[in-house]
Amino acid sequence: MNNATVILKKGQGRTLKAGGAWIYDNEIDRIHGDFENGQLVQVTDFDGYPMGQGYINTRSKITVRMMTRKKDIEINEAFIETRVRDAWEYRKATVDTSSCRLVFGEADFLPGVVIDKFSDVLVVESLALGIDRLKPVILEKLKKVLSEDGIIIRGVYERSDAKVRLQEGMERFKGFIGEPFDTKVEIVENGVRYLVDVQDGQKTGFFLDQKYNRLAIQRLCKDKKVLDCFTHTGSFALNAGIAGAASVLGVDASELGIAQARENAALNRLSDRVQFVCADVFDLLPELEARGERYDLVILDPPAFTKSRSSVKNAVKGYREINLRGMKLVKNGGYLATCSCSHFMDPELFARTIREAAHGARRRLRQIEFRTQAADHPILWTGGEQASYYLKFYIFQVCEEL
Repeated sequence: MNNATVILKKGQGRTLKAGGAWIYDNEIDRIHGDFENGQLVQVTDFDGYPMGQGYINTRSKITVRMMTRKKDIEINEAFIETRVRDAWEYRKATVDTSSCRLVFGEADFLPGVVIDKFSDVLVVESLALGIDRLKPVILEKLKKVLSEDGIIIRGVYERSDAKVRLQEGMERFKGFIGEPFDTKVEIVENGVRYLVDVQDGQKTGFFLDQKYNRLAIQRLCKDKKVLDCFTHTGSFALNAGIAGAASVLGVDASELGIAQARENAALNRLSDRVQFVCADVFDLLPELEARGERYDLVILDPPAFTKSRSSVKNAVKGYREINLRGMKLVKNGGYLATCSCSHFMDPELFARTIREAAHGARRRLRQIEFRTQAADHPILWTGGEQASYYLKFYIFQVCEEL
């Protein structure tokens, strides 16, 4: 039973009251009772009004992460099973579940944990102390729920190696949970085969959030010349190749990423049409322009140029530069797919940055569509920095000024 109570300052807890799940250290007036970090606590407003229950960690600026808005509900194994089952039922209704994100932290009301399913393997990333203690139960219940649909999980790998764990007073960790297995896992997405490296790939091994955005570019690729920038392990490039592109060039600064991309191209028998080069995109785009190269479709899928509000100004410069360079490489009437995966690059700022890039490149843009992250990364409508909406994805036709 949680014996401690966190009492908010008067006028604080705005993001919590707007639907968020976090309480910051500077919002707390006092804490009544004894507790250990990682334990559940009750939360009340300054006047004693109950706000729910969450787990506490005074070493973190995010001192409380809420598990429920109800004060009397018991957070036990049955509670966890209900949350996990709800998350799985939602995925079954909304996405291809052969590989998908099963749990997306706060957006699935399990704050601080992410779990991806790659075929019959789970990859878990735990970012907060309280949820870390619940991790064995979450995984046990998830396996149970999946098995009811005939899905048997053969292995679990943990990728809790993000720096943010240090801010929670936790060590970074990476390794098997349970029996070891081959960490190169083959998946199929949009008809494309990939070998996902769950041990050494970025984040959990593969970016599932772009699944349907990759599918959306396929119809523009038949017999086309395509440039895929920041290709990572080749996902957009391979979608272009499998859709019948005449030639595709994928670019990334990571030698490991490019090696995996070439491996994936071979897996799909696309090595003759889909080529990869290890290079800095910011250096390569001006070189391609100077050589007179032009493409029917240019794809820009950069990493997050900003992970904090303080560095947004520099990020804007980066996004403006790559979009301006990218547009100049598109043939008149060709296409540009461009995105930002930074939460702090909000939709309005991203749109304005693209508009400025188009003005600088002397190009007119006709929007074909605007998309966000796949539905297995649900966007929970809430306030504050914990909002789960982060991916903005545009497809434009690029026209030279008349």
